[in-house]
Amino acid sequence: MTATENTLALLAGIVGILTVASLVGFALARRSAPHGPNPVIENLNSRIKAWWVMVIAIAIAFAFGKAGVILLFAFASLAALREFITLMPTRRGDHVALAAAFFVVLPAQYYLIWIEWYGLYSIFVPVYAFLLLPIIAVLRGDTTSFMLRVAEVQWGLMISVFCLSHVPALVTLTIPGYEDRGLLLIAFLVLVVQSSDVLQYIWGKLLGRHQIAPQLSPSKTVEGFVGGVLSATAIGAALWWITPFSPWQAAAMALLINLMGFFGGLVMSAIKRDRGVKDWGQLIEGHGGMLDRLDSVIFAAPIFFHATRYLWTV
Repeated sequence: MTATENTLALLAGIVGILTVASLVGFALARRSAPHGPNPVIENLNSRIKAWWVMVIAIAIAFAFGKAGVILLFAFASLAALREFITLMPTRRGDHVALAAAFFVVLPAQYYLIWIEWYGLYSIFVPVYAFLLLPIIAVLRGDTTSFMLRVAEVQWGLMISVFCLSHVPALVTLTIPGYEDRGLLLIAFLVLVVQSSDVLQYIWGKLLGRHQIAPQLSPSKTVEGFVGGVLSATAIGAALWWITPFSPWQAAAMALLINLMGFFGGLVMSAIKRDRGVKDWGQLIEGHGGMLDRLDSVIFAAPIFFHATRYLWTV
């Protein structure tokens, strides 16, 4: 099959699954209606709606190829960085550094990916932006909580821009026998990691007994973690045909990114608890902000990108 045929077949399968899931969710909601709203069913339906939004957005981006995907994730980085900085205490002395982060560093990172300058986009944020932003901030002369303020901006850029930009960077990889199929690598990454999140929730509600990190995320359980990660790993193995991997290699890569996604979710939950909030934002009704939807992908993306680049590219 050609890359286009693979993409269309995958999209048709996803739409079919989401349609069935939506019908099941609707039926469950109608069935529980006489007894009042059921939080579990409402949460499940919210997740399904979020999936619809995500699939439609990615499908539109895929239709425009490399440019569409880079623009989509540049917007996602902009929204994520805004959410991150909004929850952090800032001072007047940070304004110039923040403007540089939003209007110089962010677009520059995605431009470097557009021109496929790996040697620079792989170090631009963690080296050059890391050094430049404290210099800009210190020139403002405000030393109150200086280290904390600088670290928060640097963390925001690393999470929201650097890590997330590795998703569209997948289209720049040159893999023998897999030319012009980088969009499918993005689909593999997002589908596997996001399905792990959903399946961990479902397994946790069905079998969850032992909390895995009660202070960070009370809803996460050992049973949900094991069931979700293994189920999503099986999905990754089943999707080997859209990747340059064999079934066993696809399973190993899926397991790796599922584990990174899980721990990424815990880290982002810890930051929210530290800030005293439940969600990063309200971008998606009833389901938080951009960072709430992409926290797992953010931690999985650079690991998946570099593992693929080092093991499969020329």
